[in-house]
Amino acid sequence: MEILDNFDVAIIKELEKDGRMAYSTIAANLKISNTMVHQRVNRLIAQGIVMGIKPIINEKKIGYDWGSYTGITLNKDQDSNRIIEELKKIPEITECYYISGLYTLYVKIIAKNHEHMRKVLYEKIDTIPGISKTDSIMELGCAFKRNVSL
Repeated sequence: MEILDNFDVAIIKELEKDGRMAYSTIAANLKISNTMVHQRVNRLIAQGIVMGIKPIINEKKIGYDWGSYTGITLNKDQDSNRIIEELKKIPEITECYYISGLYTLYVKIIAKNHEHMRKVLYEKIDTIPGISKTDSIMELGCAFKRNVSL
């Protein structure tokens, strides 16, 4: 992994304040050239350090009031790549992680209400061949979410 220098860290911190901030504004704030900001952001994206600049949607404001964290047990862990491809087709699944312990995969699901959550779990996830069982913990709200400190 490449080490971030002070300019990289400063640029990322500016983008965290407002991902839509113009590169010229970042350059002026940091007293560096617009070209340098543009090149650094492109390099950070190309290296996978910055994973894109996109809006963060407040799901509750658009009608998705239910969330769950769901552990998924597979019949065979070697089927995980195929099953992940099927999970990607379910728009209500917003995150998917490989984990150790009781489950093979852990997903975050958002739904409009309890009936919608039931349908996602029983009619979409549980019907994927190779999934043995799911175990869900309902989310009651996010206390905070942030990036790692630079």
